[in-house]
Amino acid sequence: MWQDIFAAIENQHSNMIESRRYLHQHPEISFEETETAGFIADTYEKLGIPYTAKVGGNGVIATLKGGQPGKTVALRADFDALPIQEENDHAFVSKHDGAMHACGHDGHTAALLGLAKALLPFQDQLPGTVVFIHQHAEEYAPGGAKPIVDSGALKDVDAVFGTHLWVNAPLGTIQTARGPFMAGADRFDITIKGKGGHGAQPHQTKDAIVIGSQLVASLQQVVSRRVNPLSTAVLSIGMFEAGHAFNIIADSAKLTGTVRTFDHQVQDLIIQEMEKIVKGTCASYEADYEFNYHKGYPPVVNHEQEAALVLDHIAKAAPELQVEEIEPVMAGEDFAYYLLDKPGAFFFTGAQIPDHYYPHHHPKFDFDERALVHAAKTLLQAFRSYQDNYAD
Repeated sequence: MWQDIFAAIENQHSNMIESRRYLHQHPEISFEETETAGFIADTYEKLGIPYTAKVGGNGVIATLKGGQPGKTVALRADFDALPIQEENDHAFVSKHDGAMHACGHDGHTAALLGLAKALLPFQDQLPGTVVFIHQHAEEYAPGGAKPIVDSGALKDVDAVFGTHLWVNAPLGTIQTARGPFMAGADRFDITIKGKGGHGAQPHQTKDAIVIGSQLVASLQQVVSRRVNPLSTAVLSIGMFEAGHAFNIIADSAKLTGTVRTFDHQVQDLIIQEMEKIVKGTCASYEADYEFNYHKGYPPVVNHEQEAALVLDHIAKAAPELQVEEIEPVMAGEDFAYYLLDKPGAFFFTGAQIPDHYYPHHHPKFDFDERALVHAAKTLLQAFRSYQDNYAD
């Protein structure tokens, strides 16, 4: 049966591409994905697979109960886009100005829908139950995963698996890790309130750009001089906004950035040190400030046994795929909330287009659509391996 399902997945490839390109042309950013959710719900309606819409917000969850006894395993795909203006020139570019699927979530959704279509004819032979989680709002905290978990949707689930199309890895590569896999992702903003004035009379001002520049340099020392070198952390400032004219000293400036950690104690240390630096630096210039720190998603920590199922069994079922255990990455993912609630694992499906590499969140981002089949196969094999290894 399993080989027949793998063949059915391959036969769904053209349908996956069609779904992916439709979704790519009609992106919706986080918390605004009503049309996308409707497309997903309509697909399950046509298939006759029971589903629930508006789970935790815009989430859609479908359930395929097999005809044989077994475990209940959830498979998750996200479906929100990013507020980016697309710069690709292929035939299926975004039709919505200022919105783009620049991270592969259109592909995640298409792969999971393709898997559902492939599984349906085998429902009577299938062990256990497949729960298809289509999640909204992964890109922007507080995200969609936590409200889905809080809704009780995973109450009867035994394990949960998910994958991310990953253009940093070659096509045909599956990557994961036992334990910590992706970092906790926070953001912060610092507003400096100085005193503006004429560029020719700086002594009469409190130059917000000078203060902000000092903060940029000083904050980099939090990781290099305050965090244990054996711990992992990143502090990056991505935006520095200030000034209105070449001859006016800015009265205010805003710094916005992110902190990535794997350990809550390191996270707390960084917050404390940032507060000290911001307070002390602004005080030395007699300026006021506002410091807002927003804790985002916790780290993605794979459960060791479930990660082992990915590492040890996928290549056996799909020999065209190469499975690798990798070091954790500093990107964040709200799949973390599922793993805090249930056993499971998250992994990458290589999707790099040779000679066309643009990173995730780039306006020219794209992925190799052959990876859609690989994603569906790996999710199926994770389901199968869990059934085989945890049968009652």
